[in-house]
This record gives sequence, C-alpha cells and structure tokens, in this order.
Amino acid sequence: MTQQNPTALITDMFSQSLVVLSKPSVATFERFEKRGGMQQALIYVSVGAVIVGLFSIFGGLLAFLSGVISTLLGFLTFVFVTHAVGQSQGGTGTLDEVAYTFSLFWMPLSIVGALLFLVVSLLGVLTLGLGFLLLPLVGLVVIAVNVYFGYLAVQSSMNLYNGGSKVWITLVAAALASWLVSSIIGRIL
Repeated sequence: MTQQNPTALITDMFSQSLVVLSKPSVATFERFEKRGGMQQALIYVSVGAVIVGLFSIFGGLLAFLSGVISTLLGFLTFVFVTHAVGQSQGGTGTLDEVAYTFSLFWMPLSIVGALLFLVVSLLGVLTLGLGFLLLPLVGLVVIAVNVYFGYLAVQSSMNLYNGGSKVWITLVAAALASWLVSSIIGRIL
C-alpha cells in the first residue's frame, strides 16, 4: 500500500468499516484484507482508542488512559494471538491481513461500545441507579456483536473457511488473551 495521508487513510478505512458492518460476511472481509497492513490498522485503531478514552474521561485521567491503552493493547493482543493460533490450526493468513481485517470492525465497535456504556451510566445516574441494571446487558450485546464479526474475520484473514472448531479455537484463544490483557491494564490503572 502506498503512503497515504492519515486523514485520507482514516476516511477510506471508515468507509470500508461501514461496508463490513452493514454487509457482514467472509466475502466482505476478503474484499478489504489486502488493502493495508499493521501500520494502517494501528493508525485507525489509535484514533478509535482516543475516542474511547474521551468517552471515559468523566472517570478522570486514569479512566481516559485506561480506555486508550486497553483498546490498543487489546487489539494488538487479539491480532497477534489470532495470527499465532490461526497458523497452528492450519491458517495461512498474514499478520498484516489479520490486523487490517480486524481493525475494520474493532475500531467502530469499540467506539459504539464505549458510547453505549457512557449513555447507560448516565442513565444510571439520572434514574438513581436503576439504569445501571442495564450495564451487564449492554456488555453482553457488545461481546456478542464482536464475536460475530470476529468469527467472520478469522475465517477471512486466516483462510479458515470451514467455520468449525479451528475458527472457534482461534477466536476463543484470542478473546481470552485480549480480555486478560485488558483486565491487567484495568487493575493497574
């Protein structure tokens, strides 16, 4: 991929994200997986991480930093573990394909998830705590949507098209590693 100015890159990737989110399929991910690599993915996810951090800023500077760092390190962990475990399962995708493919849904879904948590938290404050009862439900919805897109992206980026146990082994290993890293960061900050 040729060098592109960051604004054009983000605009282009956001357009691709809209296609991925509105027409989710392995074929849709395949359409975009070779359009960039790790560098473009990191730029794109970094923008999203800052936005996630801004949604967390009401919790203070540490909440902002936690949002940014968790989003970035969670993404990197997920990408590296997906690639490593996917290869052990017979996958043939490159690290660049995995990073770029996952960034197309990771960035927008991270922002939407952070926004939903902010709205539900504000609702919890306004309803004297009743809105906080929705937080676990929001968390489950965010996880379910990420699992769905991750399932499609693993098949595409690692060329594991059978949709069976190899995809699930890869996805679960990456999700657990990412969750562990995010939990550690949350405890530190």
